[in-house]
Amino acid sequence: MSAAVILDAAGRALLVRKRGTSVFMNPGGKPEPGESAAETLARELGEELGLVIEPGALHPLGSFESDAANEPGHRVVAEAFSVTVDPDTVSAQAEIAELRWITRDEASTLSLAPLSTEFLLPIAWG
Repeated sequence: MSAAVILDAAGRALLVRKRGTSVFMNPGGKPEPGESAAETLARELGEELGLVIEPGALHPLGSFESDAANEPGHRVVAEAFSVTVDPDTVSAQAEIAELRWITRDEASTLSLAPLSTEFLLPIAWG
């Protein structure tokens, strides 16, 4: 899978919650046949958030493995990328029920995916 660390100019991180779940996570998704990790993420960001981002504009962060947020007993391996966007260009679409731009201090007030808490948010905020 591919996952995004999306920040705005103020350094807030974008997290999403999918319909039927209670856990917030970094945006992303699973590849379609023949897609690179960056192509997967660019497509998913378009489908889920209405963002138009070229795969080459995504900055690779590495590969990370963690417990799956919504599938107990399963693990996820994510190729992560970062990008900075204008919050006004983002809207919840497809299976996204809610999105939130959060600060480091606000992160502790939400139920978050293990991948986000263990790896992606620490990278976002250094």
